Amino acid sequence: MPQPDPAPTGAPCWIELSTSDPDTTQRFYNELFGWTCESTGDDLGGYFNFAKDGRRVAGGMPSDGSGGPDGWLVYLAVGDAKALTDAARADGATVIVDPMEVMDLGTMLVLADPGGAAVGGWKYGTHTGFEVQHEPGAPSWFELHARDYDTSVAFYRDVFGWPAHTASDEPGFRYTTYGVDDDARAGIMDASAFLPDGVPASWSVYFEATDVDAALARVTALGGSVVQPAEDTPYGRLATAADPTGGVFKLRQPPR
Repeated sequence: MPQPDPAPTGAPCWIELSTSDPDTTQRFYNELFGWTCESTGDDLGGYFNFAKDGRRVAGGMPSDGSGGPDGWLVYLAVGDAKALTDAARADGATVIVDPMEVMDLGTMLVLADPGGAAVGGWKYGTHTGFEVQHEPGAPSWFELHARDYDTSVAFYRDVFGWPAHTASDEPGFRYTTYGVDDDARAGIMDASAFLPDGVPASWSVYFEATDVDAALARVTALGGSVVQPAEDTPYGRLATAADPTGGVFKLRQPPR
């Protein structure tokens, strides 16, 4: 598959794993998805890059020891990082990491959106994000489970410039996408009816699988766990899993 063009402004462009045990999680994802891993060395704090068939697919770094859970962070492409950070703060977000240049690779920032979900921003330098998507072992979808759906949709539309499309507005299923149909890049779901008390809003990454059930069996064999068993949906067969240190991710087998 040809390398994708860099994601447009506001769309997911990169994912990053924060892990308390880099060696264990690197082995897990390498064996689960057929990835390889390369460290960038001490200059970038132990950052490492995952690749699939030689193409950049995800990043990772040791957790900072603050006690937060291991997990994946979704980065959205941004233009003016400072202006976006200022707009986000004015619109109710909390700035976790102010815009910071990462050598010539680009500029990063991290926010907690008004609903409390962590999300990153990335302004391209020489690093222009994913080099592979939408194939087995690569990211295929990104989704925010929001407690305050209307506020979240407005935030990503107004601050990150989403071309927001109402995909469904039924009482039991409210969903907005970045873009329409084949051009959709990510989604926001009204999760207020099913998120347990105390569980914050959060972004999720879906990895594509040719056989979700076989992938779940592989997850447990490699020391991970099944969070939600596979189920058939109009959007494919979906499941939720966790790596050996608790980092949660989703699996998606596209509809046939």
